[in-house]
Amino acid sequence: MAETSGRLSGPVEIVGTGLIGTSIALACRRAGLEVLLTDTDPDHVRTASGLGAGRPRTPDDVPQLVVVAVPPDALGAAITATLDAAGPDTVVTDVGSVKAAPLAAVAGHPAVSRYVGSHPMAGTEHSGPLSASAALFDGRPWAVTPGPEATPAAARLVEALVVLCGAVPVPLSPAEHDRAVARTSHVPHLMASLVAGTLAGASADHLALSGTGVRDVTRVAGGDPRLYSQIIGGNAGAVAALLTEVRQRLDLAIEAVSGDDRAGLESLLAYGQAGTRAIPGKHGTAPQPMEAVRVSVPDHPGELARLFADAGASGVNIEDVRIDHDPGRPVGLVELDVVAARAEELRVALESNGWTTHR
Repeated sequence: MAETSGRLSGPVEIVGTGLIGTSIALACRRAGLEVLLTDTDPDHVRTASGLGAGRPRTPDDVPQLVVVAVPPDALGAAITATLDAAGPDTVVTDVGSVKAAPLAAVAGHPAVSRYVGSHPMAGTEHSGPLSASAALFDGRPWAVTPGPEATPAAARLVEALVVLCGAVPVPLSPAEHDRAVARTSHVPHLMASLVAGTLAGASADHLALSGTGVRDVTRVAGGDPRLYSQIIGGNAGAVAALLTEVRQRLDLAIEAVSGDDRAGLESLLAYGQAGTRAIPGKHGTAPQPMEAVRVSVPDHPGELARLFADAGASGVNIEDVRIDHDPGRPVGLVELDVVAARAEELRVALESNGWTTHR
């Protein structure tokens, strides 16, 4: 049987042809697998098919693996319906952002041993099949979360999908996964939304002072409220526990600020600084001290390309880039994050090419 080998040969069915589902379909097609498409919206299936992501499923098709990629509130019912209709050897996974709730929804199902949850840590601010890309998952972590009744063969097949899509499988239990995403995604999203909410009624004079800091802190708050309310609501227990910790530290911050307790405030800020240092570096390596090299860039076509070309010629690797715009002049301030030990080398190289840097 195909399932017992752990080798993914197809067909792969995608249930839900939005951004994630269609991207998985495109990655499978890139690898030469047959892909079957299912969606409650026939326009999405037509669009995904037109992009080369696969073909509509027919009643005679028997997929080896089904990927359920529907909104969080619909996951439990969709997984159950898929297991009900699946062949005796078909493995089912889902790509939802929460893992304990879908597993609980199918507990006791006679085919639960062939269900293995998963969650790719990838996406964009866009949605729908037209935003999909076969390269969306390249190099990204992808949690694989088998429940206690899942067979090893089913888990291996889902891991094979992850590798085929170019991602890195990260094995976790469903509960561990939910605690992890509460800490690294769900609570940060809520905090960003709370901070962004203080800007909604602000005067134009106040907002004119906005810089990269407020944009960095609030960026993820621009996500779809309907989607994120489902995601966060589906992980209520883990999120509420972390919010309680945050509330305790917020109370300490209020006391320190209102009581002019500089030592207490510095302690809270140092604790936050330690948290930023705990975030892994790129490719999962240990974090390195970084420094931003700030460069003034005229807001004209071709200037960014020229800056990146000069930075590349310096031999210093750029780890990250941010751009802020001068509200009074057609100039941008570009921050090039590099390993701290090589920041001065980059500054000297750029200045020798006529760029203005700021320390």
